[in-house]
Amino acid sequence: MPDEKPADETPEGAAVFPLIPAEIGVHPLLLAALHAYVFLEGSDPNVLNPAVAEEAMNYLVTYLQRLSGDDLRRVREDVHTLAAFAKADGWPKQQVRFLQEFLKDNGIGEPLPEPDE
Repeated sequence: MPDEKPADETPEGAAVFPLIPAEIGVHPLLLAALHAYVFLEGSDPNVLNPAVAEEAMNYLVTYLQRLSGDDLRRVREDVHTLAAFAKADGWPKQQVRFLQEFLKDNGIGEPLPEPDE
């Protein structure tokens, strides 16, 4: 088909972040989780099934909500570092705001609700 893009090109409607340089020191697992979250949350339905994406994103957030202690402190510092980098690097305001609000918007670092008895 003439309209198909080569396999190495990002399809139209796929939400992606730019490559984050290792030099800023953000933990690679956090970067992987953020890239997956952005793709699952922001990609168009023609790129992936919305119901499947939502389920996968919910699991991703659930695991991040389990962070505590030094791991949570590190993630908070890394997200702050990444947001500052994004702003200084001239990323779109929407992406910078996403990073600034990511932890709060997803209840990461908040007390987990008690399970229903």
